[in-house]
Amino acid sequence: MSRYRYGPYQGGPDPLAPPYDVRAALDAMGDSVLEGTRPEEALRELLRRGLPGAQGRRGLDDLLREVRRRRRELRDRGRLDGTLEQVRALLDTAIGQERAELFPDPSDEARLREAELDALPSDTSQAVRRLADYDWRSDAARATYEQIKDLLRREVLDARFQGMKQALSSQDPQVMQRVKDMMAALNDMLDRDARGEHTQADFDRFMREYGDFFPDNPQNLEELVDSLARRAAAMERLLDSLTPEQRAELAGLMDQVMQDAGLAMEMTRLTDALRARRPDLAWGGQEQMTGQDPLGMGDATAALAELADLADLEAALAQDYPGARLDDIDEEAVRRALGRQAVDDLAQLRRIEAELERQGYLQRRRGGLELTPKAVRRLGETALRRVFARLTSGRQGDHDQRDAGQAGELTGSSRPWRFGDEQPLDVVRTVSNAIRRNAMEGPASGGLRPHGVRLDVDDFEVQETERRTAAAVCLLVDLSYSMVLRGTWAAAKQTTLALHTLVTSKYPQDAIQIIGFSNYARVLHPTEMAGLDWDMVQGTNLHHALMIAGRHLDRHPDFEPIVLVVTDGEPTAHLRPDGRSLFDYPPSPETLVLTLAEVDKMTRRGACLNVFMLAEDRRLVSFVEEVARRNGGRVFAPDAERLGEYVVSDYLRVRRGRR
Repeated sequence: MSRYRYGPYQGGPDPLAPPYDVRAALDAMGDSVLEGTRPEEALRELLRRGLPGAQGRRGLDDLLREVRRRRRELRDRGRLDGTLEQVRALLDTAIGQERAELFPDPSDEARLREAELDALPSDTSQAVRRLADYDWRSDAARATYEQIKDLLRREVLDARFQGMKQALSSQDPQVMQRVKDMMAALNDMLDRDARGEHTQADFDRFMREYGDFFPDNPQNLEELVDSLARRAAAMERLLDSLTPEQRAELAGLMDQVMQDAGLAMEMTRLTDALRARRPDLAWGGQEQMTGQDPLGMGDATAALAELADLADLEAALAQDYPGARLDDIDEEAVRRALGRQAVDDLAQLRRIEAELERQGYLQRRRGGLELTPKAVRRLGETALRRVFARLTSGRQGDHDQRDAGQAGELTGSSRPWRFGDEQPLDVVRTVSNAIRRNAMEGPASGGLRPHGVRLDVDDFEVQETERRTAAAVCLLVDLSYSMVLRGTWAAAKQTTLALHTLVTSKYPQDAIQIIGFSNYARVLHPTEMAGLDWDMVQGTNLHHALMIAGRHLDRHPDFEPIVLVVTDGEPTAHLRPDGRSLFDYPPSPETLVLTLAEVDKMTRRGACLNVFMLAEDRRLVSFVEEVARRNGGRVFAPDAERLGEYVVSDYLRVRRGRR
């Protein structure tokens, strides 16, 4: 008997895992799109806000606030002159101890020593250098001066190599010699890399011997160079952030330490190599620290290096530069600054963008993002739900009926299924046909089976429905700039998507055409509508729009004609005989004559023009009254928020009235 072992799938993503649900993200993004925002901008807003609801994650704005809070905390941590202050305090202590030892001695030598101490320069670095050869009378003063040298050696090296302070805590000369050997080996490795001779084996050998000097545990030379260069650049900014006097004193102390330790030449080589490899870092510039506690050089350098990282991270999270993408954000920088949870939030935001494309809601074309037909259908359903939510509840015909066919009322009879049928399947008769056929074929032909019935194409039957009268629907939407100025553009866009979704889903036998018009008119396809933008041009060319609508009606002569016009202004443009648009304001008599001529053609086709006015200008009111008089259509003046309700209700009224 075979034995089986079960475990997690190891061949990549789990093939049985449910698909990543981006519907909440698409709906949140769709809110912005339906308000008139372009898809690319809507996605950017979603990523900035983060995911809504129970599955929500922080957005870029939340991470950005955390970064800025962290920067404020770092600036409030302390002052940059802590090491200089410590050296001054130790120097004053040593001089005081020496004076206390000399005071009881009445000899001239003691007075000469006191005079030498009195003549010390006020500059701390020069005073420390002057006392390097001083023969201390006081053992306590000599020990305090040695503390100054140990402090400077630890702080200066810790400022350049993170964690070096702990390595140099002992007084063992062999430790200092090992530091010299490490710096020489490091510079040699950088030189070999510059010549193209470095290998990973060389780096691994270096880390086995000197890895305890690098607690961040870099995995290759580039990581090591990045860490050292960031600290070296932070050290430069530390010096630039001090006053000129403080800068001169601290630089002098650093030079003295490097000279005494025999590291001056190696440190210069290292700094030059790091500058050459990472010129993109901020090698200089001032940084304000507002805290009260003094910081040592190592701690101050670490704080400035972190501030620089946070500044770069803040710029990446802001995403306010051309071509910005989430891939520009360094995950490791996010982890260092904000922790693991922030990395998970960032990964979730990246997955939203990737899944919207992978699942077919977004596509990249011509360098930008566009909504796919699948996304447009979902946004249209959202717009339609909003419209029906505003309609009076309980009215006949406005219910969300999901268990009936779309082709008409059921007659109670059925017929064989034909390719292209939209009527609902008659399940009982379909299965009965299969059972009878399988019984006639018998078991030899694989007919009757113990666990089910085999269906064939010829078994299917559909329920017959009474035929509905089809309609040719034209929705003419004003795209002119005035729609944006009056704040009606978003409502017109939502109405367009809602009506298109209603017609294609509930009345699929109808032929709908959406026509946008400004200085010219054009047919709008479903994939255009969600990302549709207004035209920043002059002209309301209803004349051209009616011409296009008339051609749509003529292509469907047996359909009931329905023409709906959404506009906020009277016609101010028309097509000339050469096909060019002519704009004139106030409207020229020729524009009005040609537009009304197209209205008369619509009347002769039997089409009623129902006009939805989004403004109450005197000229617009006069024009639509003339249209109503000539055509017999109706005029509505809805608020922008109720435009969708008016248009959808009017379409449904016409469909019910002409069935």
